Amino acid sequence: MADHVQEVQLHIPAGDDQKAAAATPSNYQLQRKNTSKKIKHLKWWFMVALNIIFLLCGQTTATLLGRLYYDKGGNSLWMATVVQSAGCPILLIAYFFYTSTHKSPVKYATSHRAGLSKIIISIYIGLGIITAGDNLMYSYGLLYLPVSTYSLICASQLAFNAVFSYFFNSQKLTPLIFNSVILLTFSAALLGVRSGSEESGSNTPEGKYPLGFVLTLAASATYSLILSLIQLTFEKVLKKQTFSIVLELLICTSFLAACCSVIGLFASGEWRGLKGEMEGYEKGRVSYVMTLVWIAVAWQVASVGTVGLIFVVSSLFSNVISTLALPMVPIFAVIFFHDRMDGVKIMAMLIAIWGFSSYIYQQYLDDLNSKKASSSSSSSSSSSSILKDGDGDAANGVEMSTGAST
Repeated sequence: MADHVQEVQLHIPAGDDQKAAAATPSNYQLQRKNTSKKIKHLKWWFMVALNIIFLLCGQTTATLLGRLYYDKGGNSLWMATVVQSAGCPILLIAYFFYTSTHKSPVKYATSHRAGLSKIIISIYIGLGIITAGDNLMYSYGLLYLPVSTYSLICASQLAFNAVFSYFFNSQKLTPLIFNSVILLTFSAALLGVRSGSEESGSNTPEGKYPLGFVLTLAASATYSLILSLIQLTFEKVLKKQTFSIVLELLICTSFLAACCSVIGLFASGEWRGLKGEMEGYEKGRVSYVMTLVWIAVAWQVASVGTVGLIFVVSSLFSNVISTLALPMVPIFAVIFFHDRMDGVKIMAMLIAIWGFSSYIYQQYLDDLNSKKASSSSSSSSSSSSILKDGDGDAANGVEMSTGAST
């Protein structure tokens, strides 16, 4: 009996060592998993911040240069439309660099494209044609409206995108988002009821304010539709979202939009007056060419930020960040183009900022809830592992008591 007791006492330390050895790897793996989650989260925020910078800088620069083109003697609507998509070859550098350093996404994209080539090509053609029409309406709006008014009306795209995201992308319309939609709609309505004759200090055609307002509003709605369709393409057709696929979609749609715009340029006969337009440009021919080149580059930078945010977050968030340029463009317009900022414009801008802030607060609440959900799931997984360890200890105790009784 003493031998049996001695044997049981010798086995107890061994059981504790096995328990410690078994518990240590699980804790290490849990810490490693949490660390990888934090790194992944930081990478996500870095990509979001980078795309936001691209979108804000590109959109603001392109809008101001577009107004400069008209103010200094440019009058070709189709040329202003062409340059919005003509910078797509610049993205080929990034595409070839990325695909040469990342082999596996290219293989996936090739096999995926081979199986769905007809659907993908038809989607690219459709998006390209819609983008060309949207760019033309924006060109009309920028010609017929002061740049400050133009940018404020463009803020309505967030309201349109919230509606399109609800129908196409299953986006929830929470009270805060609905409030944002109402405020942005009211902001655009304030600008719609004003008279174009009140504008001064800007080289805009007289009597074209109502047409410019309608076309800019229609362009904002079309742009929002394009963003929702791109997100729907990612979710339903392309499915696997890689940076190479994002660049591929952007290059193809921009190239097709540029081709449609070039056809419109020649079909309208505006190409005949381009030489005289360049000769009569106030800043000279070199400045004329460089203005168009930098408009093309800026729009492509903005497009990378737009599609990147759709890829990383959602189309609605991308549109919200696009609306963030709202306070920036009117301020620059007053400085460089001497646009008039009267009480109606200031009120419209403040209401639009209120609507933007409402949506940002909703994003903050969603992020807070997701963090709480992830922390609760991790705590439940750790508690389940503790329960498993407890069950193992109980089983060891049963074995030890059985050995002692024998």
